[in-house]
Amino acid sequence: MKIYTKTGDDGGTALFGGGRVTKSDARVAAYGDVDELNAWLGVVRSHGIDEGVSAALERVQQDLFVVGAILATPNPDRRKRSKFDLATDKIESLEQQIDAWQDELSPLEAFVLPGGCPPAAFLHVARTVCRRAERAIVALQVDDLPETILPYINRLSDYLFVCARYVNHQAGVVEPTW
Repeated sequence: MKIYTKTGDDGGTALFGGGRVTKSDARVAAYGDVDELNAWLGVVRSHGIDEGVSAALERVQQDLFVVGAILATPNPDRRKRSKFDLATDKIESLEQQIDAWQDELSPLEAFVLPGGCPPAAFLHVARTVCRRAERAIVALQVDDLPETILPYINRLSDYLFVCARYVNHQAGVVEPTW
């Protein structure tokens, strides 16, 4: 199978559930932001982080593929398979991990400047991309999305912030603050 199809040469793209839109469509922008976020998490994982953190981020990457598939499939009737399931327990899992990491961190007493060791700095970039993806999803103003998408993405940005702090902590790097 060839990777190039030439079907997008006119500025259009196919949606996963059928139909075509322009590549500037708000839905394409939203799942593009989710895809970029996923790529940044791959960058983080490629920088020799703790195996537990890497495994946690890989689970998030799997979830982000679900989010992207949902966004790329505007017809809810075409989202019946398990590949489209973003259950509430995914949000709870993020919250539990946030709490576990925070138990090992000193309380926040100032704003944390993005930075520290390279993986933590990349996590801060991922956090900002996550916030952009959240804004793009909200901007869609559609009612065909599962109720779990926005809470998941919102919680994920908190998760990435705490993960950055935790990775700096593991590396013995003092967080820069403002």
